[in-house]
Amino acid sequence: MGQQREHVRVAVIGSGFGGLGAAVRLRREGITDFVVLERADSVGGTWRDNSYPGCACDVPSHLYSFSFAPNPDWPRTFSGQEHIRAYLEHVADTFGLRPHIRLSHEVLMMRWVGDELRWEIETSQGTITADVVVSATGPLSDPKMPDIDGLAGFPGKVFHSSRWDHDYDLRGKRVAMIGTGASAIQIVPSIQPEVGQLTLFQRTPPWVMPRMDRAISGAERWLHRQLPFTGAARRGLLWGIRELQVSAFTKRPKQLGLVESLAKANMAKAIKDPALRAKLTPSYRIGCKRILLSSEYYPALAEPNVDVVASGLVEVRGSTVVAADGTQAEVDAIIFGTGFHVTDLPIAERVVGADGITLAEAWKDGMESLRGATAAGFPNWMTIIGPNTGLGNSSMILMIESQLNYMADYMRQLNVLGGRAALAARPSAVGAWNRLVQERMKRTVWDTGGCTSWYMDANGRNTTIWPGTTGEFRRATREVNLAEYEVLRVPATDASAQNAAAGNASAQSAAEPAQVAAETAKTAAETTEAVR
Repeated sequence: MGQQREHVRVAVIGSGFGGLGAAVRLRREGITDFVVLERADSVGGTWRDNSYPGCACDVPSHLYSFSFAPNPDWPRTFSGQEHIRAYLEHVADTFGLRPHIRLSHEVLMMRWVGDELRWEIETSQGTITADVVVSATGPLSDPKMPDIDGLAGFPGKVFHSSRWDHDYDLRGKRVAMIGTGASAIQIVPSIQPEVGQLTLFQRTPPWVMPRMDRAISGAERWLHRQLPFTGAARRGLLWGIRELQVSAFTKRPKQLGLVESLAKANMAKAIKDPALRAKLTPSYRIGCKRILLSSEYYPALAEPNVDVVASGLVEVRGSTVVAADGTQAEVDAIIFGTGFHVTDLPIAERVVGADGITLAEAWKDGMESLRGATAAGFPNWMTIIGPNTGLGNSSMILMIESQLNYMADYMRQLNVLGGRAALAARPSAVGAWNRLVQERMKRTVWDTGGCTSWYMDANGRNTTIWPGTTGEFRRATREVNLAEYEVLRVPATDASAQNAAAGNASAQSAAEPAQVAAETAKTAAETTEAVR
């Protein structure tokens, strides 16, 4: 049969915050039989890939880090890409993760082998098998490039913000910046002083608030090093303020009117031209799309070498870029700040479940998971930053750590079951969870604010954002409720083997229809209570 394949208890996919966090948590749970499969040649995820000029986080540093790995030496209140990437490298070293990490191991396909209760994982460096897969590829990992007529014939330089070409010299060049999202508002003020002419193509103006960034003093850092509880208190305060803001986003969007006034005042301070100000003023409720933070974006747009085109790019004719409103510009380079494949995750095309269909096929009508972690038809497969776990105003690290709690209890449940076992999310439980999430979504600013955002999928459903507080999500993912899962066992060849393999847990997978119905009703009630 050939050489025996390597087998591990857990295969983690990706080495960003989610993947490294999962690796740390597995080790803390006493699980060392795992690998972290990373397609690139270093760790860091999106903070490795996005190295564009001005790249930084819009969440305060002390909140954008693991609670179990505080960093007293953050240099600024909002850290730059290089400092966050260095932090992740530090986490990999400090927690002894390097022996587990397999760099340049891109996952090509994952297939569930039902009669063995294992995942077969084909990578660019060979095939391994695993009992459990933890997919931590992240939603901001695969850039989205729009299909623009004539782009292939453009004679100049073209690249996406997350694949920045550092060898290309922008000095004196005529540059087209496509998009006005979180990356673009950092890139524009960073390159404006050196380019000859910058033309910004804006389909929809963003709401922009000042970025209250400053250097963290040596005295502050010394205090956090000597008295770690001061760093924890700082983190707690930052968290608490954001928790208090959630209700305005999720229940009472009209309360955001005051914030809109502050954003307009921020714009008026830098943009004196009424015509330009009109172009830059959004027509939707603040918060519907991601609120952006920058104190340099508006001043850069007011400079004489910058043109704002209030329309999207639709065509390229040689060196000429053409907007939907007919505006044209001659450019030497086109930079796309057009976001990522968030609601149509490319990794979903590479996951084949128990029914022989891919996760992408299972999610063709929209992503759905149980508590943001597991999907019906995909046993022993979990995702970090899964459907409806995104945030509009706080740190994703908080959500990641909640999902790590769930992952840890998932592994404990498998250990308690003993033998070769798998947990398969019941479709009824997945449905109950998602109905609750979508019902809560109806009154949020993301659904009622009058915008079209990357939070929405092709069907107009918000499958990205969590419509509650991070505290609510932590309570909902504190532990695995076995009533929401079917317990799978390796098919036995005879009665004695079946008894030995199944044990007491066999009754769980052979539940009578009435029992399953009762469990589903109980699950729905507990789900509602968990996020209330």
